[in-house]
Amino acid sequence: MVADMGMSMNAGTSDYLKKYPERRISFFQSSYIVGVSFAAGIGGLLFGYDTGVISGALLYINEEFEYVKKSYLLQEIIVSMALVGAIFGAAIGGYINDVFGRRIATIIADLSFIIGSVIMALAPNPMLIIVGRFLVGLGVGFASITAPLYIAEVSPSEIRGGLVSANCLMITGGQFLSYVINYGLTRVPGTWRWMFGLAATPALIQLVLMIFLPESPRWLYHKNRKEEATTVLSKIYPSPRLEDEIAILEDHLEQESKNKVKVKFSDVFKLKEIRLAFICGAGLQAFQQFVGISVIMYYSPIIIQMAGFKSNESALFLSLVVSALNAAGTILGIYLIDIAGRKKLVIGSLSGVVGALILLSVSCIIIGNGNKRQVFGWLAIAGLGVYILFFAPGMGPVPWTMNSEIYPEEYRGLCAGMSATVNWISSVIMSTSFLSMAEGIGLGQSFLILLGVAVLAIVFVIIYMPETKGLTFEEVADIWNQRAYGKDKNIESIVEKASA
Repeated sequence: MVADMGMSMNAGTSDYLKKYPERRISFFQSSYIVGVSFAAGIGGLLFGYDTGVISGALLYINEEFEYVKKSYLLQEIIVSMALVGAIFGAAIGGYINDVFGRRIATIIADLSFIIGSVIMALAPNPMLIIVGRFLVGLGVGFASITAPLYIAEVSPSEIRGGLVSANCLMITGGQFLSYVINYGLTRVPGTWRWMFGLAATPALIQLVLMIFLPESPRWLYHKNRKEEATTVLSKIYPSPRLEDEIAILEDHLEQESKNKVKVKFSDVFKLKEIRLAFICGAGLQAFQQFVGISVIMYYSPIIIQMAGFKSNESALFLSLVVSALNAAGTILGIYLIDIAGRKKLVIGSLSGVVGALILLSVSCIIIGNGNKRQVFGWLAIAGLGVYILFFAPGMGPVPWTMNSEIYPEEYRGLCAGMSATVNWISSVIMSTSFLSMAEGIGLGQSFLILLGVAVLAIVFVIIYMPETKGLTFEEVADIWNQRAYGKDKNIESIVEKASA
């Protein structure tokens, strides 16, 4: 058992799985793990659908409300209000997750999705659309934290990356679904109302499923609800690994009880090891947005129209192709994340994004200078496709995966919530400024700015991001302790510092 193996042989570590290969759990070996992950991942589907649907709906809102069409600012407010809601949802979502658990947080997210979707579908004016977008955004903020945390905490370490990335596939699948529905509803009366209202359906399905889903076993054990936690763990791990996993949680709980840890917001910045982890997690979330993914996903129909394809149907169809590439790239990421590793995947992803932004910048600058040859419009479309193909496998899932696994148990909800808040604030900045910036300095020049940010992101990843492929949560914590205090120094534990 674990007590006799020492810390280097904890269940789930690479050494443990090498010694006991028969205890390794493969991706589809446990239908229970896959089922729970899928049910939790519906939050990711809603996340993707509600962030993607606005790109098509906005075209038809512009047609129904002339004053919206004439104001880029009002369009940006409609788009970004969901992101403002997501900021609030992420900011309080970490607290809700830590105090009330992953199930309650998911239920709150579902209720926000349902209420917001109904309000938007019935809205008589843009002001109520904005209110509905805010409520949906609250749900997105909750889901962006809860789904990856929940999935990570029910997943064995050897397949954790793939399962959390599968949640990102649900996100991109939701975005793709929104584009399919957008395109399919182009000739239906009340187009944008149907686009918004249909989002209530998967939220209602997940709300029902939450009645049958278990709570996260790590959260249960952290709350000293050991019998419930053991029941859930027994459905994930067969014996004897079950006993080894329980021993790790028991050791962690005893250490926490002994030192009476009280988690404080200020600890994130005062404790060096937590600060380093947060810089990495929040930095990845910020760069995910600042390299331009929100711009590509929210405004791709408008960007396509700027590139010379003027009809709504053409713009939506080409946006559908871009979204399909996003889903395909995410599937590739699920395969690669636990093989190539997180760091290599992100560096390769960003390198491709740099190439795509060069193509987008050059083609759009040429179009902006008056060249109306359609070949440059197609080059811009190709640039969008290349961007998505490289972004989706790496910079799409990895920031969320990293933020679900790089923080200690006591700080996981808090830090994941803070990092998600950074993501949504960054997304608001991008979505509320890009159209105005493109109008002011030109579309191609705007993509040049994103190009510079992508280069900086590569430098950040090389310096700050560790590789966490196949590591247990405890091994990841050791990385930050070693970076904070050195390998050869006496490391003062998080618990000891927090209780000082």
